Amino acid sequence: MNEQNKNQNHEESSKNIMGERASQPSSWKKLLSKRWVYPAAYIAAAAIILTLVWVYQDTSTKPLGQDSAAQETANSVTDDVGLNGQQESVEVVAQSENLVWPVANAAEVTIVKPFFDETASEDEQAAAMVEYDQTFTANTGIDLARSDDAAFDVKAALSGKVTRVEQHPLMGNIVEITHDDNLKTVYQSLDQVKVKEGDEVKQEQVIATSGRNEMEKDLNNHLHFEVIQEGKPVNPTTLLPQK
Repeated sequence: MNEQNKNQNHEESSKNIMGERASQPSSWKKLLSKRWVYPAAYIAAAAIILTLVWVYQDTSTKPLGQDSAAQETANSVTDDVGLNGQQESVEVVAQSENLVWPVANAAEVTIVKPFFDETASEDEQAAAMVEYDQTFTANTGIDLARSDDAAFDVKAALSGKVTRVEQHPLMGNIVEITHDDNLKTVYQSLDQVKVKEGDEVKQEQVIATSGRNEMEKDLNNHLHFEVIQEGKPVNPTTLLPQK
């Protein structure tokens, strides 16, 4: 009898405990029962979605960085490289010229009257004087002639622009060519002038032939050649190459 009572009491106790547990809500139900839970969950989900969208857009629209700049530099270098793998050379056209003898063959002519140099000896200065009508004038250039008195081609000593073509009663035909750096070359005692004012001439281009003039008629067929720098005559032999 006592044993039955114990079993009955035990069953009743178990039922009471199970009933109490069943009646108690779970912790999730308690959490979800709060009013702020669902709005907070929505806000968190929206924040995650916005973050993912921002990361995707930032990746697809990445500004030019070091990698892109390096790629553009590499492309630029590639464009400058020819098909043979070597960098294409750039032609340099602005090369300065050196004064050359204003004749076809410098060995065929000699200086028959030198430039008047104030520092030269008296004998050298006397040889550089031009006499005309009992008047002596310092020679401001050099006079070139062949030993056989034959005519020869006169060529431009430098490339430039013809700025004067004149027929002078004493000096004969004159051609003046203006060059860079305020430099001019003057050719006198000419015959058969082949250029006109305004022409662009190249170095060693034939501009005339040698001839005669009244001022230096004792020199016969010759070329009078001058170099003018900054408006002052310069001894051409200091600029011309050695024969």
